[in-house]
Amino acid sequence: MAWIKTISEDEAQGQLKEVYTYLAKQRGGRFGNILRVHSLNPEALRRGADFMWWLMRGESHLTTAQREMIATAVSAALHCRY
Repeated sequence: MAWIKTISEDEAQGQLKEVYTYLAKQRGGRFGNILRVHSLNPEALRRGADFMWWLMRGESHLTTAQREMIATAVSAALHCRY
């Protein structure tokens, strides 16, 4: 696995701190490392996180559980931890 520099919540300043606060509020106080890898580009982090939230939680004929099951099956098929 590649090593990617990230900025922790404690180190975050300015726009990144605002994005971390937004994500924590949206996601019940926590979010995973899969989002933190974008911490060097706060705008990309915010846009990518919003897109993922919309895909997994937005209006759909599929339930959230069904979407999570699809994501899990795809990750397993691709041998991906996420």
